[in-house]
Amino acid sequence: MSKRRILVTAALPYANGPIHLGHLVEYIQTDIWVRFQKLRGHNCVFMCADDTHGTAIMIRARNEGRSEEEVIAEASEDHQRDFAGFHISFDNYGSTHSEENREICGEIWNSIRQAGLVTEKDVEQLFDAEQGTFLADRFVRGTCPNCKAEDQPGDNCSKCGTTYGTADLIDPVSTLSGTKPEVRTAKHLFIELEQLHNFLDEWTQSGDHLQPEVANYLKGHFLGVPDSEEGSKPLRDWDISRPAPYFGFEIPDSPGNYWYVWFDAPIGYIASTKQWCEKNGENLADWWRSDDTEIHHFLGKDITYFHTLFWPGMLKSAGFSLPTKVHIHGFLTVNGEKMSKSKGTFVKASTYLKHLDPSALRYFYASKLGSRLDDIDMNLEEFTAKVNSDLVGKVVNLASRSAKFVKDTGLSATYPDDGGLFEYAANTGDQIADAYENCEYSRAMRLILELADRANPFVENAAPWTIKKDPGRASELQDVCTVALNLFRQLVIYLAPVIPDLATKTGALLNSPIENWEQSKTPLVGTSVAKFKHMMKRIELKEIDAMVEETKAEQAAEEALENAPAELAAVLEKYGDSDVPLKDEPLAEECTIDDFIKVDLRIARVVKAEHVEQARKLLKLTLSLGGDNQRQVFAGIKAAYQPEDLEGRLVVMVANLKPRQMKFGLSEGMVCASGAGGEDVFLLSPDKGAVPGQRVH
Repeated sequence: MSKRRILVTAALPYANGPIHLGHLVEYIQTDIWVRFQKLRGHNCVFMCADDTHGTAIMIRARNEGRSEEEVIAEASEDHQRDFAGFHISFDNYGSTHSEENREICGEIWNSIRQAGLVTEKDVEQLFDAEQGTFLADRFVRGTCPNCKAEDQPGDNCSKCGTTYGTADLIDPVSTLSGTKPEVRTAKHLFIELEQLHNFLDEWTQSGDHLQPEVANYLKGHFLGVPDSEEGSKPLRDWDISRPAPYFGFEIPDSPGNYWYVWFDAPIGYIASTKQWCEKNGENLADWWRSDDTEIHHFLGKDITYFHTLFWPGMLKSAGFSLPTKVHIHGFLTVNGEKMSKSKGTFVKASTYLKHLDPSALRYFYASKLGSRLDDIDMNLEEFTAKVNSDLVGKVVNLASRSAKFVKDTGLSATYPDDGGLFEYAANTGDQIADAYENCEYSRAMRLILELADRANPFVENAAPWTIKKDPGRASELQDVCTVALNLFRQLVIYLAPVIPDLATKTGALLNSPIENWEQSKTPLVGTSVAKFKHMMKRIELKEIDAMVEETKAEQAAEEALENAPAELAAVLEKYGDSDVPLKDEPLAEECTIDDFIKVDLRIARVVKAEHVEQARKLLKLTLSLGGDNQRQVFAGIKAAYQPEDLEGRLVVMVANLKPRQMKFGLSEGMVCASGAGGEDVFLLSPDKGAVPGQRVH
């Protein structure tokens, strides 16, 4: 078998949110394929990065009072931590906001310019006046202009597949503010994709690069069928720029315009590879301009259009290698439904890791994944039963029932007669490898579990726990356990791409690391056996329930953070619309004087007070602590005070309270008040003579 050079990517996770179980379908799928290729001895590297540009990051940074760079740095740290928790191993994890990406974007852009593919047009685009920004596709929802499906995104309809501009949506709404956006005109740059129609038609329909259903979808919806009455369809020009304000790379030859996130995001694959090359003494051209390198992209079906039309068009224009294969997968449902925050099934990666073994999820996904675009369902009861039955009951059970009996003797010097079990499993290895290669993981798991079903009766019938009772049968006991542990090790080698943690533990148990696929063909003999340590535990339903309940609690906390005022939140939530007096509220937990003196109370002047649109209880206050030190605070006092009555007034604020991000913006402190809530709220006001910034003792 000749050694292949393979470059693999997964779609770049957006830096504006945490990794959740839906995301992990793709990254686990990709990691399994990469680990399999490395186990087979191929030169395979896995590149990824955070997708960092766009309006969402800009708005979030603005609301949180941070720079975009701070926001994306935090996201990168969180994402890489979560991926590592699920044993997803990248050779390089970069960022689209890197100098390498800026440089390669410029190189590809120049090539596209020189090819005469760029044109300029006036574009009517939706503008969120409240947020002061043009709206990217993902921040607009409305009714599809073609099939009239409601609640569709601003670029293409999930129901009928039609693509359109945000301004074409019926009854559009900004997801950033919930307001109806305005239509404004701005200059945009476009790539005339139709000039590449013949190339894209040939590339997508060659039968090699895409799954058949994807090729057929592109032919029917975008490229057109030449033999039909309509003939070929012209490809829409691709809007590749966004006007300021926008967080991204400014286009060098078009000041005030920025490359749209979908231009620089896939280029991040190349930029991440460049970073890896520079660290490892490799040549980027060997990986992105060589016929000897295979390039495999793994991604979800929602971004098919970008990776199968725009991306190969960009690569072709700039002289980079085209993808060898684009592997597209379906979505994740939980208990037969879309992931739901309210039902506790929209589970974050970090929440899962608090309760359950990551190997269990990797195996379950593998048992469901095939080479088609079908969605996979994570039924939580099935998940529990499958992991407990397959991994704990059939695979790990082989080792747990035999390893302890040869801790002192080790494995037999020669492999005993096992009735052909090991040889049969070795011969099955080629079928399992073929399944992995073609992303038919569910078929691979079935083949492996069939081998486990052949191995377990051997151990059950041999009953080493019974042989152990007869000292005169020590040699027989060693032989039985040698067979059992070799059949176990063989299964673990086949499962190593899916459950690398189990492979590591098995290597430690048998003092022989699992390093390559060919180890499955030769029995292990004559080695010592370490003391058996727990390898995988059963999943308990109470652990599933705890994960679901924590997810529900996280959602409730997020809603409270978005909708409640940053101070008196609990009081207003309970009493804001009632007449229940605060005296009936039980005292909070006792605190010490040391706790109390941590609170830094300061005099502040209300510089400005404003109503908060769509907020029932909040006023937005701009407070001065003296000089240029100003804070923004949201206060739940709307029923008691009018904004014009507050401006110029001195109040007492907690100046060292950690800022809280709310739906309406960042609150950087709290003002002190008393009362039962609603209209019965009284701000604490200092006596005459107090000055802003003065500490209250």
